[in-house]
Amino acid sequence: MDRRTAPCAAALAAATALLVGCSGEATDRGTSGSGTTTSGAAPSSSSGSAPTDVVTGLDAPWSIAIDDEVTLVSERDSGRVLELTDDGTREVGTVEGVSAGGEGGLLGLAVHDDHLYTYFTSADDNRVVRHELTGEPGSLALGDAETILDGIPSASFHNGGRIAFGPDDMLYVTTGDAGETDRAQDPESLAGKILRLTPEGEVPEDNPFDDSLVWTLGHRNPQGIAWDDDGTMYASEFGQDTWDELNVIEAGDNYGWPTVEGTADEDRFTDPVQQWSPDEASPSGIAIDDGSIWIANLRGERLREVPLDDVTTSTEHLVGEHGRLRDVAVATDGSLWVLTNNTDGRGDPGDGDDRILRVGVVRKA
Repeated sequence: MDRRTAPCAAALAAATALLVGCSGEATDRGTSGSGTTTSGAAPSSSSGSAPTDVVTGLDAPWSIAIDDEVTLVSERDSGRVLELTDDGTREVGTVEGVSAGGEGGLLGLAVHDDHLYTYFTSADDNRVVRHELTGEPGSLALGDAETILDGIPSASFHNGGRIAFGPDDMLYVTTGDAGETDRAQDPESLAGKILRLTPEGEVPEDNPFDDSLVWTLGHRNPQGIAWDDDGTMYASEFGQDTWDELNVIEAGDNYGWPTVEGTADEDRFTDPVQQWSPDEASPSGIAIDDGSIWIANLRGERLREVPLDDVTTSTEHLVGEHGRLRDVAVATDGSLWVLTNNTDGRGDPGDGDDRILRVGVVRKA
């Protein structure tokens, strides 16, 4: 079976609407920084509005990796990798060496060429480890572990942790500043960066800095990366007290932290294309589909849609309906799968939490 990861679902040139239920009266939300935000509109389709459960009963889940017939989920604190099946979930394996605490633990997943790549916090650092995926869908197992990158600074917070293969078949890794802000501006540190490496963990020859895995610097705690069908890369980032960000990622650019949070208007830094107050955002995983960037928000408890044809605007969906949202992915049936994160110690778990929700998208030519 070919489990090779597609870069990201191609964005289609079409207008979309989510099939979501609205709780309470919709209200307009004002401008936050550079982005104009509106409330989610009522669905225009009669085919149903309520998101449905794909699976429930997850324990502090962090990442969804969908590849052809395979869907895998990481559990931050247990270190388990789960496979979704027709009957629910089954354990593929437990990643050895995970040291969970605070925001650290088993974080990002990516599947590429019959291997599962994992980003996790160990007792000493954050690292990227890959395992061969053995067996067939429904009976997968983890082969031997191979560390392809270690020495990423770790802490009880700001560990970054999202990993994904880009359209160039290179592995991109987001890292946080691990609580020491100056690391983000230090080109010799792996913290506060977006890194780019080969599938074997080597430095690609065309990276912007000689002999360095650093792709971009000046990040506080980026946790979402995705590409549109033109190859443009986007990343979401947690700010501190003022602004969370959506950035267009360009090789070698500096995104300002800790010198600046949000828009700087300085030539030496690259400004976000949109920013939000943290209480309305705290953006984690993102996905691109059907002409929009979809952003899962934790503290803001909403799914934000940013149209690619105007990335300074956004629309909110599921506001306050399902609690904290950690990740979003495009399923093989074209729906969005949204991962809740209410059992991570900061949320208010409801019956059945945590869960993956299936959210339909109406596609219009």
